[in-house]
Amino acid sequence: MATITIDGKQIEVEGRPTVMQVALANGIQIPQFCWHPRLSIAGNCRICLVEIEKMPKLAISCQTTVSDGMVVRTTSEKVINAREAVMEFLLINHPLDCPICDEAGECKLQDYAYQHSAGVSRFEFDKVRKPKRVELGPRVTLDTERCIMCSRCIRFCDEIVKTPQLVFTKRGDHVELTTFPGEKLDNPYSMNTIDLCPVGALTSTDFRFKSRVWEMSSTPTICQGCSRGCNVHMWVRNNQIMRLTPRLNPDVNDYWMCDHGRLNTFKSVNAGDRIHGPMIRKEGQLVEVGWDEAVASLVSNLKSFRGGEIAAIGSAYATNEDNYIFRRLMTHVGVENFGFLSHIDEGRADDFLVTADRTPNSLGANLVAGQQGRAPADAESIIGKIAAGQIKMLYVMDDDLGSVPGFEDVLPKLEILVVHASNHSLTTRNADIVLASSTYAEKNGTMVNVTGRVQRIKPAVATLYDERSLDGFSMSRWDKFGAHNDRWTRGQKFDVKESWRILVGLGNAIGLKWKYANSQEVFAEIVAKIPAFRGLSYASIGRSGAPVRTPSEKPVAAGT
Repeated sequence: MATITIDGKQIEVEGRPTVMQVALANGIQIPQFCWHPRLSIAGNCRICLVEIEKMPKLAISCQTTVSDGMVVRTTSEKVINAREAVMEFLLINHPLDCPICDEAGECKLQDYAYQHSAGVSRFEFDKVRKPKRVELGPRVTLDTERCIMCSRCIRFCDEIVKTPQLVFTKRGDHVELTTFPGEKLDNPYSMNTIDLCPVGALTSTDFRFKSRVWEMSSTPTICQGCSRGCNVHMWVRNNQIMRLTPRLNPDVNDYWMCDHGRLNTFKSVNAGDRIHGPMIRKEGQLVEVGWDEAVASLVSNLKSFRGGEIAAIGSAYATNEDNYIFRRLMTHVGVENFGFLSHIDEGRADDFLVTADRTPNSLGANLVAGQQGRAPADAESIIGKIAAGQIKMLYVMDDDLGSVPGFEDVLPKLEILVVHASNHSLTTRNADIVLASSTYAEKNGTMVNVTGRVQRIKPAVATLYDERSLDGFSMSRWDKFGAHNDRWTRGQKFDVKESWRILVGLGNAIGLKWKYANSQEVFAEIVAKIPAFRGLSYASIGRSGAPVRTPSEKPVAAGT
């Protein structure tokens, strides 16, 4: 143990951390550009200079380890003057394009210019001109003039993804960031360099010039790209998802996320193939109907078949709450064939974050559905029973059977195909009843990732199914981001519901008298009835998640 003093505050320290680490851990802010807790120390920005007694010169706090009796000053006159000089030096050649820079509003250089700069420059010559709008790779665009040479992006490629692709060339104030000859910044995690960049030098080609940060709301949720369940912020403007960025969770994805999850998992929410409301096939065509008519038609069909003639397929894309109510309802009506589709692609997994399972909740779906009576059946075996004429009605929730071999061949054998879906697919195009369901960005719920961690999703955009009681979406947010949005003024009204709400309405139509008011009440019942979730609640899950339990009360081991 060592005792050090920072700005008059005595702190006991264990081990040999740096001054920067001790200060930040104790709420003392020291500015930094090049330092990052997961990268090696470069020590080249010099903005983190501090004064240490008995040292003749100012020291960089990111690299100076603590020692017993050390006295540190972070706000002395010498430190303030040094920071002003560093900021003046960094701004000598920096372009004055904050009004058009994507980083404006979340830029460290911009913030520090107000906090630590003298506000004037003694430099009277023309700024050095460097390349702009450089395509470093397919997903990242570089404005070289804005780069302050912190080297975070270079160290990330070298140390985190082990794919050296970036390098500095030239010297002095002519230094430029670029790729190695013949290389592109195209590794699967390249867009993390955008988050690491403390200025607006590295920008997202997809998001570039689309919105200012202060025009968007930010909702904590999880990525749907694979079973890792990376923690993310979902950024929304005018009820349209603009981007996803990683959210720190050391137990799941740390500071990072893959480019595929960042770019592809939310596009379906804004897509033109969204299903606007429930539909029934009439005279060979799917036509939009009201919820009452759709539910009445489904109830009539459920009563027309015996339980053994009906098959149900849940979804690892849906929440635990959706799958729990679905399995409970199917068990009540006597459905014997209940299963899930497998979305495993071994070729896409890596040794970092991406898993082979393309779905975000396969573990959770099997936990909540597999412990209500018999275990889930194999979806392919259900297709075989359809081909044999044993199954005449198929009920699919939030999944697409288009990837199942032989699905189209057995379609003529089915008398009724029912599907919950948010977007059109091969399954919906062949369905007799389509129930419009919410996307993951429009509902509350929980999912269990590959390591057995229960995590929350929250609504970031609104739909119109019941604007008086949007689950988890306050009316003030509805007024701001929903009611006056172009999606509705153009007539694109989405009369959709969360799947568990659709199923509760269906259950009540057949006399079950379910009274779930929100997803939290459904989860409370899951906790009460399924041992793996014992002791959990939305509050205990929080923003970081919580492990499911084994019968011995121990967290599920990683990888199970």
